[in-house]
Amino acid sequence: MSVDRVVVAVVLGVLQGVFEWLPISSEGNLVVFLTVVQGASPADAVGLSLFLHLGTAAAAAAFYREELVEMARLAPDWRPGDAFDGERAGLSFLAVATLVSGAVGIGAYLAVAEAMTAFGGGAFVAAIGILLVGTGALQRVAGSVGLGGRRLPDGVDALVVGALQGLAILPGVSRSGVTTSALLLRGHDGPSSFELSFLLSIPAALGAGAIAVVDAGGLPGIGARAAAVALLTSAVVGYLTIGALVRLVDRVAFWGVCVALGGLMVLGGLASIAL
Repeated sequence: MSVDRVVVAVVLGVLQGVFEWLPISSEGNLVVFLTVVQGASPADAVGLSLFLHLGTAAAAAAFYREELVEMARLAPDWRPGDAFDGERAGLSFLAVATLVSGAVGIGAYLAVAEAMTAFGGGAFVAAIGILLVGTGALQRVAGSVGLGGRRLPDGVDALVVGALQGLAILPGVSRSGVTTSALLLRGHDGPSSFELSFLLSIPAALGAGAIAVVDAGGLPGIGARAAAVALLTSAVVGYLTIGALVRLVDRVAFWGVCVALGGLMVLGGLASIAL
C-alpha cells in the first residue's frame, strides 16, 4: 500500500471520526471530499462514506458501553405490554426506531442509487447541498422552540426518529442533526436527545456499512489495508472526540454551519455544471 493511500485513509478516518458527532452530515461532507478532491465516482464515494460509519459505530459502542450493558440486562424481561414503561423505555425505543430506520433506509438508499445514475457530479454535489441546507433549517426550528425536560421516550418518538434516521442515508441529511431535532421538538431536553441519538446510531451505522459492502460486492472503492487504516482511525478519533464534540454542539449554533456549507455546495455544484 503506497504512502499516498495511507495518508488518504487516515484523512478519511479523521474526518469521519470528527464529523459523525457534528450535525453537518458526515456522509455528505465525505462524499463531496471524495468526488471533488479525490475524483471518486458518486457511487464509490457514497459506498465508502457509509462503510466508514462502521468505525464510529465501534466508537459509540465503546463510549456508551455502560448503557448498552444495562439494556442487554433488561432485554430478557422485555414484554410488549409495558414496553415503554420505566427503565425498559430506552430499549424499546432503540428496537422500534432501528426497525423503522432499516425499512426507510433501504428505500432511501435505492433512491440514492437512482440519483447517482441520473445526475452528474455537479448536480449530485448541488443536491447534497440542498439537503444540508434543509437539515440546517430543521435544526434552527428545533432550537427556537426551547428545551423540554428529561423524559422517557415513547412509541411516537421511536417512529418519528426512526423514519428520519432512515432518510439520513441520503448524503446531506445529518443523522444526528435530524434525530436530535426531532427529539427536541418532541419535548426532550438536549442531553437526553444526544444520548438517544447516538445510541441509535450504533445499529444504524452497522446496517449502513453492511449495505455498502453488500452492494459493492466487497470493500467499496478502497483496498483491504487502506480500509483497515481508515476504520481504525475513525474508531480511535471518534472515541476520543465524541464527548467534547457533543458538548460543543450543545453550545454552538451548527444550523448556520449546515446552511453555509450547503450553500457553498450548491454554488459549487452549479458552477461545475455550467463549466
